[in-house]
Amino acid sequence: MYVKVKRLIDLILSLVGLIVLSPIFLILIIAIKLDSKGPVLFKQKRVGINKTHFYILKFRTMKIDTPKDTPTHLLKDPDQYITKVGKFLRKTSLDELPQIWNIFVGQMSIIGPRPALWNQYDLIAERDKYGANDVPPGLTGWAQINGRDELPIEVKAKLDGEYINRMSFGFDLKCFIGTIVSVVKRDGVVEGGTGTLAKKELASDQERSI
Repeated sequence: MYVKVKRLIDLILSLVGLIVLSPIFLILIIAIKLDSKGPVLFKQKRVGINKTHFYILKFRTMKIDTPKDTPTHLLKDPDQYITKVGKFLRKTSLDELPQIWNIFVGQMSIIGPRPALWNQYDLIAERDKYGANDVPPGLTGWAQINGRDELPIEVKAKLDGEYINRMSFGFDLKCFIGTIVSVVKRDGVVEGGTGTLAKKELASDQERSI
């Protein structure tokens, strides 16, 4: 029953978010365009509900001359490729805002397991043990407020499974509030991929630019 209510909440809040945050979207779009050449957004292939694939949207944070098809953690001195605005976007997690559209169209939920990259086979397999691939992925989730980039694959999947078992309006609210606190404190953020999970999840903006 809550799954249907959850989708309705996602639909309403994402629509409100797109409208209310439109001025911020405009400011960020202008800032990105003025800061460096290239598209404002990029899309990246991720794993959705029931292991179907979709393209997640983010604001571009890296320069267009970044080596193609190379994850951020494999770049030599990745900071040289991140734009000035990009550093701010990553620090504040504002680069994730375009995913409100993914939520609006039903590809994601506000709260849920963070969508894995399509080739993160170890994480996908580990999540299968807990049924964490059988729900819509989230903009944020229980694992994100309990370690984020620093979490090993096994721990992250276990936390995702714990979320599945405890999924409810109250628990989603707890995750939402916890996310705000984590973003403010920057808990668990490992720039450049030095964290265990970041080495697999942080990818450069060149995957699929639009």
